[in-house]
Amino acid sequence: MNAKAPGAASVAFEEGGAIAHVVFDGGKGNILDSSLLQSLRTVLHDVESTPVKAVLLEGAGDHFSFGASVEEHRPGKVGAFLAEFHALFRELLARPVVRLAVIRGQCLGGGLELALACTRLFCTPNARLGQPEIRLAVFAPVASLLLPARVGQATADELLVTGRTLPADEAMKLRLVDEVHADPLAAARAWAHTHLLPLSASSLRFAAQAARVQFAAAFETQLGNLERLYLDRLMTTPDAVEGITAFLEKRQARYNPLPSLQGVAS
Repeated sequence: MNAKAPGAASVAFEEGGAIAHVVFDGGKGNILDSSLLQSLRTVLHDVESTPVKAVLLEGAGDHFSFGASVEEHRPGKVGAFLAEFHALFRELLARPVVRLAVIRGQCLGGGLELALACTRLFCTPNARLGQPEIRLAVFAPVASLLLPARVGQATADELLVTGRTLPADEAMKLRLVDEVHADPLAAARAWAHTHLLPLSASSLRFAAQAARVQFAAAFETQLGNLERLYLDRLMTTPDAVEGITAFLEKRQARYNPLPSLQGVAS
């Protein structure tokens, strides 16, 4: 495996190059900041440009990811950061590769969005998964599109508007994750060995592309709409700025008790 440092991603090839094990390391919590995003995008682009049959995607350490950088969601920074963050998902949808998410510990916010971009999710019994963005008075554009496709609209609605975090057993029941194992990396490797290694690498790419062709087209259109909703409307409200600021200042947010709903669709 290539040497990695906090803020970087690395790759090790297994099974004669058929499987790529990608590990991203953002330090404690694997926060997806600009530096780590750039490294992860570069590694995934390079890996997925080779004839691999599967990518195992794992966060270093005890947690998959606490989520995207809240610091870079401040006014003045969020536009550039959101463009870079969403570029990662546009690239993932454009490259039809089987990806297996290996999840330990916390998998929250942007971290869960990254896992949702994978084909199959393997997690530990102590894993916790959720989209807590609403608790910072914002919403999750990518999860708003990916989550309904995995768990259904009603469940996605509940998770997105409450920000509730799920333990692994409930996530399994809701089909948010596919398998729960003490060693999810070993389980993901076993699944790939059984189901993918005997198959044609090139045909797997076509199958992966065909399976998501309708969703990929809709995702590109709707993500642009949600970007504009987030930047042009949500981030102009005092409550969104207050939610981000309160989190960074480690205090209770003070929202307007009767905010104006001007600009909010009825």
